[in-house]
Amino acid sequence: MLGLVRDQILAGYFGAGAETDAFLVAWTVPEFASTLLVEDAMALIMVPAFSRALARRSGGTLGDPVRALVRGTLPRIVLVLGVAAALLIAGAPQLVSVLAPGLPDPALAVECTRLTGTCVLTFSLVGYCSAALRAHGRFMPPAMIYVAYNVGIIGTVLVLREPWGVRSAAAGVAVGGVLMVLVQAPSLLRELRTRPAPPRTAGTPKTPETPEPPRTSGPSGSSQPSSPSGSSGSPVSSAPSAPSGSSSSSESSGGADARILLFGLIAPVVAFSLCRQSQTLIERFLASPLPAGAISHLNYAQKVAQMPMILSLMLCTVSFPTVARALAAGDAEKARRQVERDLLLAALVVLVGASTVIAAAPRIVELLFERGQFGSSDTASTAAVMRVYALGLLGQTMVGALVRCYFSAARPLWYPAAAMGAGLATTAAAGVPTAEHWGAVGIAAANALGITLTAVLLLRGAHRQAVPVRAGRLGGRLLRLAAAGAWATGAGWLASVAIGPAFLAVAVAALVVVGVFVIFLGCAPEAPEILPLPRTTYRRRNPDARRHRAAPNAAEAAPVGEAAPVGGDVPLDRGHH
Repeated sequence: MLGLVRDQILAGYFGAGAETDAFLVAWTVPEFASTLLVEDAMALIMVPAFSRALARRSGGTLGDPVRALVRGTLPRIVLVLGVAAALLIAGAPQLVSVLAPGLPDPALAVECTRLTGTCVLTFSLVGYCSAALRAHGRFMPPAMIYVAYNVGIIGTVLVLREPWGVRSAAAGVAVGGVLMVLVQAPSLLRELRTRPAPPRTAGTPKTPETPEPPRTSGPSGSSQPSSPSGSSGSPVSSAPSAPSGSSSSSESSGGADARILLFGLIAPVVAFSLCRQSQTLIERFLASPLPAGAISHLNYAQKVAQMPMILSLMLCTVSFPTVARALAAGDAEKARRQVERDLLLAALVVLVGASTVIAAAPRIVELLFERGQFGSSDTASTAAVMRVYALGLLGQTMVGALVRCYFSAARPLWYPAAAMGAGLATTAAAGVPTAEHWGAVGIAAANALGITLTAVLLLRGAHRQAVPVRAGRLGGRLLRLAAAGAWATGAGWLASVAIGPAFLAVAVAALVVVGVFVIFLGCAPEAPEILPLPRTTYRRRNPDARRHRAAPNAAEAAPVGEAAPVGGDVPLDRGHH
């Protein structure tokens, strides 16, 4: 919602012209960095890594594998991406000339790019903190990052708009990146300062929680209680006593994880993320020679149209650590069930949103943006682009959800990058002639075609991966949901054109769309299996929860080498209370 407020402020103050186009070219940097460093690459690499470290911690490894992993990866990430940020700021003129060679005001775009370039470093810290906290079952701090980001942009624009113009929005990106780090850092520091309980041999009576001996690399004087991952009340029934000298096992494991991350997993994940975000680069490159405002129309349409996709992928974000822990514990069937439910639920959410967007696009744009410098002609152009963008929303959601089942096993896989590359090539090949004939609408159509092809390729190849998704059965259910979406779109469009006020038209269209989907789910002979999301671990902050917890099952009591649960403080089986 704050993102909508931000876009409304930008549209009202700066409209959809050459000045806004220059800023949006600079905004390519934080959009690219967000996908690469916050959502896709960093999460796909670090969530499985922290899940494995938490599994070793709960399995009785001396020391703390989580801290060892942080020491082995965080300094290198900061160093590499800090240098990358400095190079980007220095090479801003060359970058702008490559991204948008036909831009009317390249000097303004260069100034804005130098301000937004700082997010390469801050977003890397944001993504690292988010992945670590999600693996620990902490979702509230990562959920607040975009609140902080948009507050930074909105506040900076309101304060600096008069002297700086659209540059104030670029400065807001830099401020927002710092705020994103600050909202997560305290929670992550608390998790890292929490000391794991020492391992116990079979038959040893449970003793009060005792901190491990002081270590030079850990925080001194910490008096916080031990982590629930090491003292949840589940005895490690068969964990042998560690031999002397094994206190460095977590250090060696952390170093091994760091090497695997840097040389094994990063390349394919980064290649996938770069290809995925490069669709935006192609769009702005193709739109730069078009009349002024084309890039702005694409941007506003994309931001609104993608809101259903963002809502649907929140579900997969919450369940991704659960899938990673299930795979690390050897429970592929549990991971498959979770992924299939996530895909169907995400598809339902995004299709309801896409149907509403297509049905009432002009009224939505009128309601959100038509004020100040944003006129009725901008509304018509943006609505036309938004309807075409919405055709690719199901593909966008499937790509975001399916790629998690490819990378949740923390193995180097190049197939997702190849599939994304095929979609990117399709977008570029189709975008050149469609942009020439239909302008921004043709660019949006090429985007929808390319991402849909990628989704089909990922779905067809999913059954061969660590999560054996049943592609044929899942594809049939997705087609039935898409058919319901077509009927819902028609009904919503009839409702929107029959009502005068924009707010009422959008509300009625949304209600009609939801009603059609409810009728479909109620009358379908084989309704998709859509079950509740996995529980989060807010309960573990309640000290009474641990006392009343039932006895552990066999999977939880086994050591890591014998299919122990992954994640430590987030058991795989949350059915008991």
